[in-house]
Amino acid sequence: TGEVSAEILASLNVKYVTIGHSERRTIFQERDELIAKKLHMALKNKLKPIVCVGEPLVVRKAGNHIEFIEKQLNAALASVSVEDMKQIIVAYEPIWAIGTGETASAAQAQEVHVKIRSLLGKMFNEEIAENTTIVYGGSVKPTNAKELFSEKDIDGALVGGASLNAESFVNIIKANNEL
Repeated sequence: TGEVSAEILASLNVKYVTIGHSERRTIFQERDELIAKKLHMALKNKLKPIVCVGEPLVVRKAGNHIEFIEKQLNAALASVSVEDMKQIIVAYEPIWAIGTGETASAAQAQEVHVKIRSLLGKMFNEEIAENTTIVYGGSVKPTNAKELFSEKDIDGALVGGASLNAESFVNIIKANNEL
């Protein structure tokens, strides 16, 4: 998520890298400009970036979450080519739902995923919007995974703590495979 260079990761045959993860944004104060630079370094080194966007609770409660996420997405993807965009995964991870036990409802997550897809259509084209993988990452658990995965625009999950327990992680995978 930020402590190892793209060159080293590529030399180790790492395939995916998260960029803009909420912990990097909040704890290390990584700003949009740095996230855009990291994204370009990942692409340059043939890594498949997972670009994370998401709002803190104060923004969600104020009803400004869509504008907040749009700003993050625009900043990260502003100078990305259509060809490079085909390599990028977008993860919606509401900061207020990470490690707190709180989870966005499936409807709340779907609302943001639809908006992300719409923004991608405006920034790139409809083919990119339809084919970009957009995953949800915010306290995904076996108890909520099937409901999240049943939403049209949620293509999967960026699983955090639940991946540390094999049984829990397997049940999340099963929830996705059941649909």
